[in-house]
Amino acid sequence: MVEKDKQGSAAPPGKGAARTTGEVADLNDLVGYQDGSVVSREIIGRKTGTVTLFAFDEGQGLSEHTAPYDALAYITDGQAEITISGKPLSLKEGEMVIMPAGEPHSLKAPQRFKMMLVMIRS
Repeated sequence: MVEKDKQGSAAPPGKGAARTTGEVADLNDLVGYQDGSVVSREIIGRKTGTVTLFAFDEGQGLSEHTAPYDALAYITDGQAEITISGKPLSLKEGEMVIMPAGEPHSLKAPQRFKMMLVMIRS
């Protein structure tokens, strides 16, 4: 059985309980790859900010957009291409970048990758 989070994203079997405060979890186990898709799973959602995990299949991405808040993207698996204000950046597992509020940015998956996105709203 595949568990679903509150947004309906698939979670690996048996991992739903790891969303409970005070339990140890491996970030890469909390969101799974899906062929031809981008999968997301919000693990913290508050008025003041969110923490969301993403799994991008090879060739997938998010088109250029802006956000009203700074966001930190931390790559937990694979390699990502993130472009901020026209400047392309290549990030690999263990690296992060802050995407400034109001600046256009996009993401591409030259290979499968997973990331944690932290957005602080206040």
